[in-house]
Amino acid sequence: MENTPTLLTNRLILRQFVREDLPALFSILSDPEVNTFLPWFTHQSMEETLAFLQTNFLKTYSLPLGYRYAICLKEDHIPIGYINISPNESHDLGYGIHRNFWHQGIATEAGKCLLNHIQKVKTIPFITATHDKKNPNSGKVMQKLGMHYCYSYQEQWQPKNIPVIFRMYQMNLDGNVHKIYSQYWDQYPVHFVETDL
Repeated sequence: MENTPTLLTNRLILRQFVREDLPALFSILSDPEVNTFLPWFTHQSMEETLAFLQTNFLKTYSLPLGYRYAICLKEDHIPIGYINISPNESHDLGYGIHRNFWHQGIATEAGKCLLNHIQKVKTIPFITATHDKKNPNSGKVMQKLGMHYCYSYQEQWQPKNIPVIFRMYQMNLDGNVHKIYSQYWDQYPVHFVETDL
């Protein structure tokens, strides 16, 4: 079974990246404002983005599980963002959107579509997602997807090597409402539950 089937919403196509998407992906990853809360440095060259595209997308499509999508508008099929769920035990949901398309519900629409697919195929028991406390808009996307806040923790974030307080959200898909993914809590000594969210 193809592990990254094309998915459709009212406005969007979620599809596999192809090499021809390099300029669009570079436009996203080279924007310093978009990059502020992403886990890598702002891209400086197309060559850097090509290596990223090959490693994080093109070479992964033959691997089991994990979902890695280009988010495109139906009208032109050009990527305006990406959304993925990692194949590791955290099943971490990640997304990034071109700045020209912020505040239009794109990440939420794409996320709901991907989660609906996952719930149908039943390949993942839960998903997690984390966001920098200074980036509450990302947390709002998680809430709109139906994810629930579990806890916060402080990490010396790499490769940027800065201290960040992350909020961890989770959605259980297997009916086990009490399960909480605890790796970040266990790994980082500064951890706590915020009660004023």
